[in-house]
Amino acid sequence: MKPHIGITEAHLKNSISILSSILANEMTLYIKLRKFHWNVSGESFMELHKLFEGQYRQLEESIDEIAERVGKLGGKTIGTMKEFSDLSILREAPNQYPDQKDMLKELLQDHETVIIHLRKDIDISIEENMDAGTGDFLTGLMESHETMAWTLRRYID
Repeated sequence: MKPHIGITEAHLKNSISILSSILANEMTLYIKLRKFHWNVSGESFMELHKLFEGQYRQLEESIDEIAERVGKLGGKTIGTMKEFSDLSILREAPNQYPDQKDMLKELLQDHETVIIHLRKDIDISIEENMDAGTGDFLTGLMESHETMAWTLRRYID
């Protein structure tokens, strides 16, 4: 049954499309954080091991909330690695194992890329799709990424 929540079907489809792309980005970043968590080594091993774990656990919650938001809007949630890879704007680096500093820089860059795209998606959600709920949801998600980026930036400065 389609939701009747004051948003046109076309706008719902647009919101679902935006959320699917965001979900793909979150999954890509989640996998990267897991990889770095498993492979970090060196002087600050335990500290970074725990930092990466904290961030991927935070993303686990966001991923589930994004998937549920798609369902609330009447959509089907993507769920294969191919779908995530096809939709993500973030890129993986197979067979590459950067050192600690490069891990931090890469994660920071990914968070900042996500933040920039979320800002655009928030505007589209509110102004074009008339979907204040998704706009508000994405604002919270953006703020979470801003905090994670800020934390990583502090290690690099």
